Amino acid sequence: MKSVKRIVCLSLGVFICLSGCTMAPNYTRPKAPVPVDWPKGAAYQETLSATNATDVQNVRWREFFTDSKLQKLIETALTNNRDLRIAALNVELSRAMYGIQRAELFPAINANGDGSVQRLPADLSGATPPKRVTVERYDANLGVVAWEIDFFGRIRSFKDEALQKYLATEQARRSAQILLVSSVANAYLTLAADRENLTLVETTLATQQSTYNMIKRRHDLDLVSELDLYRAQTQVDAARRDVASFIQLVAQDKNALDLLLGVPSSDELLPTELSSVTPPKEISPGLSSEVLLRRPDVLQAEDLLKAANADIGAARAAFFPRISLTAAIGSASSDLSGLFKAGSGAWSYAPQIVMPIFDARTWSANRAAKVQREIAVTQYEKAIQSAFREVADALAVRGTVDKQLSAQRSLVNAFAETYRLSSSRYDKGIDSYLSVLDAQRSLFAAQQGLVSLRLAKLANQVQLYAVLGGGWKAEKRPAP
Repeated sequence: MKSVKRIVCLSLGVFICLSGCTMAPNYTRPKAPVPVDWPKGAAYQETLSATNATDVQNVRWREFFTDSKLQKLIETALTNNRDLRIAALNVELSRAMYGIQRAELFPAINANGDGSVQRLPADLSGATPPKRVTVERYDANLGVVAWEIDFFGRIRSFKDEALQKYLATEQARRSAQILLVSSVANAYLTLAADRENLTLVETTLATQQSTYNMIKRRHDLDLVSELDLYRAQTQVDAARRDVASFIQLVAQDKNALDLLLGVPSSDELLPTELSSVTPPKEISPGLSSEVLLRRPDVLQAEDLLKAANADIGAARAAFFPRISLTAAIGSASSDLSGLFKAGSGAWSYAPQIVMPIFDARTWSANRAAKVQREIAVTQYEKAIQSAFREVADALAVRGTVDKQLSAQRSLVNAFAETYRLSSSRYDKGIDSYLSVLDAQRSLFAAQQGLVSLRLAKLANQVQLYAVLGGGWKAEKRPAP
């Protein structure tokens, strides 16, 4: 009957432990310190009027990046990139740490056996008459050692803190994945732009070499001055320098892409020029900035805030008694052969309560936990503000880049016509070669500027997709 009562009491203790409440304050999400609406003004006018664009929250990266070569490169990076692999391993580590902390709620049951032989002198043996005694003892038990019964939620608060940190590492992994996808896309686009620039400077070099050869022939016939010959040579040398420079840039772009992929890239998957790249899908940020609350880095900051909130519960619980239990049930005998015979049953239990009376560390720990929570709140608000700024910047670029492209194309056409007319006037002896030289430089700079703006437009689409969270709704939150 007594054994039954003990079992009932132990079961009741387990139930109280598992159903106990924590002393952590109720969590309330801080108000977002940014406007509800996106910025308005001349830079955002075209952006906000885009009504046919697709909402980014429903777009996976395979749907957003429509270029087949880029899709294969991104898939390779997601499989082989070492930074993303480290982020995934950190998630597994954090999950294991959460499992360790959660296991503290349950008693650890151990099986142990021990034996001892002790020789006692006559004056300590207690025998009558006094004589030396050899005492033997053998035990076999199932027991619980120093199991803390979590009446005040100290262990549960630590468990909640570990859970939120685990969720935060999962959000960090998602942030790393979004960053990796956008980085691969940007490296791919940069490589395409530099290859197009390389083609441009090679064409320019061929043109400049042809012009130089023509002027040299005229110089040999004393039709042009030596000054014109050297001016033409400067253009050839400058073009040769630019060719070498862009060959270097293309090689470095490929090296950067290979680092992101984690394996060497194959030549058939590399872009030949920017115009050969299929542009990404058009997306919209939506009408409200509340979409930022679903960004992985913002969710990570919120999970860390929840972890700091749970830590306050553990600090508060330190002011209350800690109750622990050590218990064992098994068999004991003075003879090894009689260890499991009838009548050899044994049990023991030793509850312990520790009541803190004065410990200045608990007050300091409580204050530290509250300050840590305020730090986490500030970091959460800063994460939202940074996200808002990144989206606003991307929207400002999207609202103005088409106008810049239109103006740049017109500028290229104007410089091309200027160069044609200057060359014609020079051939007819009406104008000096200096005007031709100036027109060539201006045309080349304008053509490079056009390539840069086309790259900026595509890169901005990638940036907008990344800063809006890039398909966050397509993935479910992890379950421990």
